[in-house]
Amino acid sequence: MSSPPLLTATASDDGLELRPSGAWTAANAAALEVLSNSVSEKIEQAKALKLDMAGLRELDTLGAWLLEKISRRASVSGHAASIVGVADNFAGLIEEIHQVNRRNPAPPPASNPVVVKLNDIGRATLGAREDVSAFLGMLGSLFLALGGVLRRPRSLRMTSLVYQLYRVGFQAIPIMVLITFLIGAIIAQQGFFHFRRFGADSYVVDMVGILVLRELGVLIVAIMVAGRSGSAYTAELGSMKMREEIDALSTMGLDPVEVLILPRIIALVIALPILSFIGSMAALYGGGLVAQFYGDMAPAIYIARLHDAVSVTSFKVGIIKAPFMALAIGIIACSDGLRVRGSAESLGKQTTTSVVKSIFLVIVLDGLFAVFFASIGM
Repeated sequence: MSSPPLLTATASDDGLELRPSGAWTAANAAALEVLSNSVSEKIEQAKALKLDMAGLRELDTLGAWLLEKISRRASVSGHAASIVGVADNFAGLIEEIHQVNRRNPAPPPASNPVVVKLNDIGRATLGAREDVSAFLGMLGSLFLALGGVLRRPRSLRMTSLVYQLYRVGFQAIPIMVLITFLIGAIIAQQGFFHFRRFGADSYVVDMVGILVLRELGVLIVAIMVAGRSGSAYTAELGSMKMREEIDALSTMGLDPVEVLILPRIIALVIALPILSFIGSMAALYGGGLVAQFYGDMAPAIYIARLHDAVSVTSFKVGIIKAPFMALAIGIIACSDGLRVRGSAESLGKQTTTSVVKSIFLVIVLDGLFAVFFASIGM
């Protein structure tokens, strides 16, 4: 049976002598900590420290480290510290502990800011290349799966398609109507506030109609869909990837793109134009309410002015963009979901990245379409 640990302190003119004895092992960790702390003040006041370890009966790594801390405490205080009476069977352990954390880590070499910036640019370029490669790879896989469905129409999973259409389309109508209604109302209010100074109240209707139908209606809805449905797609596919469900589909001889991704993207391509139309109507209605209550414009005048200002071309410009934006959102969301690497951190990162890239690409597509339609006179 091991003897209890002890620490005897003897002060003299030459300094402080500490004599540990008994079992300095992990089994007595609490008692050892108390003993070590009890001599802290004496060590700081002593001119020198002498550790006599002749009385030690048992010693392990914990006990050796506590004795080393006592020795280093004296050294930090600027006093000499010596260790004597170490038994041969403890000498190797004491020496090894004595060398721990003795060398300060070398400071990192100073980095050239130009090299650091070039390194960042290179990494960003590689990341962009990987994103483009993943996007094109998913686009190709999607068209291959679509070709298979066109050859074998019964292979399309209608149940999954209808369910996804319900999720991304029907369930999204309330929030889309609310947001676009507010956007239309805000544009009209600001238009009346500023145009009234020039006596051009009637031109507010032109601004609201053209902006909503050509640009803002589809753009706001696409951004909302990217944040709502795109993030859901990435999280769902990423969770399946983490649980190896996608690998299981491949093992069973099923194409994950055809089973999981194609119904989601088709549903998104169908739902986004419908949501854009509903959102545009809600925005025009919001603008009409503001025109009635804030701009003192009768509903009949608002509708007549809107009829004169807006053409079918404006409506077509907005609706044509919607399927392409939906396709971009779906491809980015699904490809990022398949890039999850098996951890919750990776899932959260890819979901966030998916939303950011989708919104960025939607805005870029909107700008490209604006230039294209302007060049062909639409």
